[in-house]
Amino acid sequence: MTISEQLLSWYKKNSRDLPWRHTKNPYLIWLSEIIMQQTRIEQGTPYYEKFVTTWPGVKELAEATEEEVLKLWQGLGYYSRARNLHETARIIMQEYDGKFPATYPNIRKLKGIGDYTAAAIGSICFNLPYPVVDGNVLRFLSRVFGIRESIDLAVTNGKIQALALEHIDHNQPGDFNQAMMEFGALVCKPANPGCVDCVFSGICVAFNSNTVGEIPARNAKATIRHRYIHYLVVTVSVGKDKFIFLNKRTGRDIWKNLYDFPSLEFSSDNKGSSLNEDDFNNLLCCPTPKFQQVSGPYIHQLTHQKLHGRFYHVHFDKPVELPYLLVPLHEIHQYPVPRLIDHYMLHHILMLK
Repeated sequence: MTISEQLLSWYKKNSRDLPWRHTKNPYLIWLSEIIMQQTRIEQGTPYYEKFVTTWPGVKELAEATEEEVLKLWQGLGYYSRARNLHETARIIMQEYDGKFPATYPNIRKLKGIGDYTAAAIGSICFNLPYPVVDGNVLRFLSRVFGIRESIDLAVTNGKIQALALEHIDHNQPGDFNQAMMEFGALVCKPANPGCVDCVFSGICVAFNSNTVGEIPARNAKATIRHRYIHYLVVTVSVGKDKFIFLNKRTGRDIWKNLYDFPSLEFSSDNKGSSLNEDDFNNLLCCPTPKFQQVSGPYIHQLTHQKLHGRFYHVHFDKPVELPYLLVPLHEIHQYPVPRLIDHYMLHHILMLK
């Protein structure tokens, strides 16, 4: 049997029953591919189901506000994916009359869609013979063919892309692509791969040379950037109601158009310890009242960043004017926020009330 035949046979018997595998609707396939980038299946599936329920088609997604999309995306991270998803839905409505483009070049032109996603959509939905090459595929093919060069290099990626193109099944390109990804996820795993029962053990160069643990090769990991962020949580009483100030992030930022609190940020660890009231005077343009509560450190790990957050709650008994958005405290959950802020509110919102 050829590699393609073995993969398809294995996939037919072993593939997971995932909701997007019961359709060739390009909107649903696109949605699943964007959500599952950098995301575990168990984490991403509930988000996929929420998006499909809330916006069952391109038209509904395009008619949503960006804030609504960001709120439903909250917790997945990499928020540029959500912004691109929303913008692309509007482009499809405006430029393609609401119909998902059916050619690889036109799919590839859409915002937030790279070679991998375009190949996945094109092969699954339109039977286009373009191979997908994600981390699972890079690992599987580099081991089978004994490719020792770093997969972080463009030339190595090109070599593996060529191998995938050489072996793709032109009659079933969508199933072939999904089979490669599934095999890498379930059998040819990064750690403790199932080599003993692998259908490719007879031809796998890495297995037969006892180098599975060394392939795929990677360059040295990038240095993790540490960020020390001190958030000032400002509440204010207006009559019998309580309000809270939010800061909307703008510009080129991983949290663009999300909401957090007024903050001071430092890059050196000597600012990881608690600040005092005077440190925040310029932030508020007025003397800061005494802290009502100072949190312990909140740590959140991103791919290339480690966030160290600390929260300082102050309260004003009468209205004040500050250059931030004032919202009723009971409505705060309507606003999309980074996970670090969500974690704080989860533990402290009742105390603020």
